[in-house]
This record gives sequence, structure tokens and C-alpha cells, in this order.
Amino acid sequence: MTDRKLKVGLFGIGLATYWPQFEGLEERLSAYVGQMAGKLARPDIDVVNLGLIDTAEKALEAGHRFREADVDIIFLHVTTYALSSTVLPVVRRARVPVIILNLQPEAAIDYRRVNGLGDRTRMTGEWLAHCGACPVPELANVFRRSGVAFHQVTGMLHGDAHVEREIADWIDAARVAHVMAHNRLGVMGHYYNGMLDIYSDLTAQTAAFGTHIEIVEIDELARLRRELADEEITASLATMKAEFDIDADCDPAELRRAAATAVALRKFVDNKKLGSLAYYYESTPGHEYEDVITSVIVGSSLLTAQGVPVAGEYEVKNAQAMKIMDTFGVGGSFTEYYAMDFVEDVVLMGHDGPGHIKVAEGKTKIRPLKVYHGKVGSGVSVEMSVRHGPVTLLSVIERQGRIVLICAEGQSVAGPILEIGNTNSRYKFEIGARRFVEDWNAEGPAHHCAVGTGHIATKIKKFGKLLDIEVVQIC
Repeated sequence: MTDRKLKVGLFGIGLATYWPQFEGLEERLSAYVGQMAGKLARPDIDVVNLGLIDTAEKALEAGHRFREADVDIIFLHVTTYALSSTVLPVVRRARVPVIILNLQPEAAIDYRRVNGLGDRTRMTGEWLAHCGACPVPELANVFRRSGVAFHQVTGMLHGDAHVEREIADWIDAARVAHVMAHNRLGVMGHYYNGMLDIYSDLTAQTAAFGTHIEIVEIDELARLRRELADEEITASLATMKAEFDIDADCDPAELRRAAATAVALRKFVDNKKLGSLAYYYESTPGHEYEDVITSVIVGSSLLTAQGVPVAGEYEVKNAQAMKIMDTFGVGGSFTEYYAMDFVEDVVLMGHDGPGHIKVAEGKTKIRPLKVYHGKVGSGVSVEMSVRHGPVTLLSVIERQGRIVLICAEGQSVAGPILEIGNTNSRYKFEIGARRFVEDWNAEGPAHHCAVGTGHIATKIKKFGKLLDIEVVQIC
């Protein structure tokens, strides 16, 4: 977790040779860069605007300034023709992803007006104020030869919805990369025995995302719960009653047990400064740790809704997927296949344990369970469906030593679900349930994924490009 803001670098490029030749051109192009700085501005980011760079000497200095400012991403605003020697020193030293903004000030040159100026010097100056596209092939060539990764946004400086959307998506993707690089993921307990697909390479996760992984102990969670005051538990119980629809059949003692563990969990992640958590534990019958681990579902659901995604079954990869989705602002609920409905052509998906209650359709229910299937103990659990409408599925895969992201866009649709005290949703895909299942499985995704609201595959792809991670979109 970090208080550091995302830092976005911006610079424009021009050619100093032009300024004495074309009156007002430098000021005009500098104004374009200033206008772009305004478009990039957000309350939660710092924009480091170096203005118009027009010589190789200024470029070298700009590279140092961006590096000293510790920018996360650079937007390169191409305002007119400029030499590649005024660009490479900037991005080579900064060593962060570069987005080339190939933007004209208008949709088209006013040919009649420009040709009517009657002065070819003034006419050429007008052309130069519109010729941002001119040096982009040169820059692309030099970047490729220099091993500099770059991406492009092409369009107009003003009134171009495509450009506005692309810039916003790149900033969102950079923000997620920034959060993941500063996140602390806690891992508590051990893997669910025999689930070979969920075993993770923690070093690969850190290398790909920058995430710090902190190994934490259930002993400390148990101690925190043991030391709670009665009023803390009572306040937690009040929060549960406000956030959930509690089944009348729930045992008050079980609700209080869940409330106590919820308080302890919150203290636990705060003490460890965790931004996400993956856990699994069994203990032995009658042990304090069994009592703790069989009462974490409600507290884990509350944490997930508060921006600290909690994944069961020690599924580190899915904790990462959930954090990515939550940082994009779309939720990210712990999910696996349940069954297929060939009559309605939908895939039923959900999971036992925590759910992301902020993306639920209606209020999430708390129901009593006499048995946690495949796990130890009994207690209360949560039941919810992901909000009806567009959704995106994301899975983090480990494949031959590399991290791969797989995503799919679909719809969460209304219809009957199994009322078994778990998360349950019905998903429909453009390519149909049968093909979706086969195409998704063909990528070797492991059996868990994270589901969020809205269609954000384009943002996930940009996130992957920023981190040089392959992204596969199924539909």
C-alpha cells in the first residue's frame, strides 16, 4: 500500500530551427502542450509537464528530469515535425512506457483559408502547426531499433471521443500498474491440498507485477480476535446488519463469531499494511484456529468490498486478478465454474466463501451452512449474484515461467440460481456457452477467475502492454 500518487510525464516536441522562420509557431505549439496537460489532469495523479522540447540538449536534460521525478508513464505530444534526436534521450533515460500522442489541432486543414493567405511562409507555418503525423514513422523506427516500447493514440486534440477514451484508458491502466507495484499481498496458511493448478510461483508474481508478498500467520489473527473488546464485536455486528440481508435462521452466536473475526481481520490487514490476501487453513477439530478459519467469510467479504480483495484456497493468482479488477473500479469477485445451462445457453459461475458485495445484484445475503463443502467446519456464508449487465472475467495464468492474462466479456443475466449460501451468477457470452467454455479452458486458466462489472478488456490489454504481459481475450 502506498500514499504515492501516480506520476504522469508529458512533453511536446518541435524543431528550434522553425521558430525564427515562422512567427508565433512556437507559442502556438506550446499552447497545445498546455492544453494536453489540462486534459491529463486528475485529482489523484501528478502531471509532470516539461513543455516543448526542441533540441537534443533539452532532450537530455528532460530525460534526467523525468527520471528524478520518478514518472510512471510518459505521454509524448507530437505537435509538428521534430528530430528523433530530440526524443530518444528523453525516453531512453526515463525508461518507462511511452504513449505517442499523434494529434492534430483540427479534423482537417482549412485549405481555402491557408491557400488564401498569399504568403507562402505564413502558409508553411500553418501547415507545420498541423503536421504532427509527419515525424511519427521516424520516431517509431528509432524506438524499435532502440528497444523502446511505445503505443499510439491518433486523432484530434479537441472534440475527439476516441482520443479522450484512449487517454483515459491508458491513465487507468497506468494507475492499476502503479497500485500493483506498491501492493502488499498477504499469504496465510497453505494451499488446498491437491489443487495443482493453483500452486503459484511467488517470484514470478513479484517480477511481473512488482507486488510484495508477505507471508503472514494465523496465530496473529487469532490473537487479535482473542483480545477484542465486546463493544468492538457489537459494532461489527451492527455493520453486518447494515451491509447484509441476514437470514432469520442464522444462529446469533454464529453471527457474533463472524463479527468478531471480521474485526480481527480488519486489524490484521491494517497491521500488516496488506492490500490483498490469499488464505487457506484447516487446523484440527476444536482448535482455536479452526474456529477462526471457519468464521472468516463475512469479514473477508467486507474487506473485499473495502478494496482489500480476499481469495480463498490460497489462490495467489486470483488474489492478483481480484486486485487488478478492483483497482480498475469494477469489483472482482472470486469465481469458478458451477455448471452449464444448455437450455438458456448460460454458464453458471460462483464460489463458496467471500464475495465482492459492492458489485452484487441487490443486497448480499448471509445464510447458515451446516457444512462447508470440501472444507472444515460450519457457520455462516454469503450468497449473491454479480450485478446484471455487462461483465468482464479475468484470470492470471502462470505459463512456462511467465504470467499471462486471460479475459472475456459477457453479460450477467437474470434467472434462477442455486440458493446454497454461495455466490452464484448466470453468464451469457456472444460466442455461446459451449464455445466460451472450450476456448477459455484451452488457454489453461486454472479453475478460478475474478469477475467485475462492465466491459474493460481494452483496459486490461493496455495494462498488459504497460507491463509487457501477454493478454488473451476470448470474447
